[in-house]
Amino acid sequence: MGNRQVIDLSVPIQQTLPDSMLRVDIQYIDHKEGKEVFGPSFGLEEGDFPEGNFSAVEKLTLTTHSGTHLDAPWHYWPTSEGEPSRTIDQIPLEWCFSDGVVLDLTHKKAGDEISVEDLQKALEKIQYELKPFDIVLLMTGASKHYGKSEYLNVHPGATRESTLWLIDQGIKVMGIDAWGWDKPFSVMGDEVRKGQKDKLWAAHYAGREKEYCHIENLTNLDKI
Repeated sequence: MGNRQVIDLSVPIQQTLPDSMLRVDIQYIDHKEGKEVFGPSFGLEEGDFPEGNFSAVEKLTLTTHSGTHLDAPWHYWPTSEGEPSRTIDQIPLEWCFSDGVVLDLTHKKAGDEISVEDLQKALEKIQYELKPFDIVLLMTGASKHYGKSEYLNVHPGATRESTLWLIDQGIKVMGIDAWGWDKPFSVMGDEVRKGQKDKLWAAHYAGREKEYCHIENLTNLDKI
């Protein structure tokens, strides 16, 4: 690989707080327990294991939206562009291997909307013109709160309009270093209760109109 630097953009899978919306439970099974868990499956007894040890493993209970993940069109709505939405196993791998473009949105505050103009200004700042199949990554700085109770509510989010604008530039995969692609649910919930029902999950629901995927819970975007 020569002098190439590898940067991990994924957050760690870790035990969450009990009231987490997407709770992760991890059970650590050490070598002694591993013997008890797996021994009967192989028809073996206590004395068959050297010093009473067998494999140590971790048992995880989590959803497909825990940690860093790619949302497929099926997640947003049953149909996209009038056809059955694609599930994650149907997404072309070619979409996931392309040039990455990091846009600095760290000046946006928690709950703010990331508009088309915000994206255009961020592109102007780095003097870059998007091309089809670029992977656009929005850097908000929210990832520094990962694992903390406030993480769900500290990020700005894309809008329906900015999401569709990216798709219109030929972008199929986009991502964000935050809990969600949209604004926090605490903000959207308040807007819906005030009668602005079109604000609920607006950027996700854009996938009904035009097919795309987005990555959530990225980290280390400031290193690339």
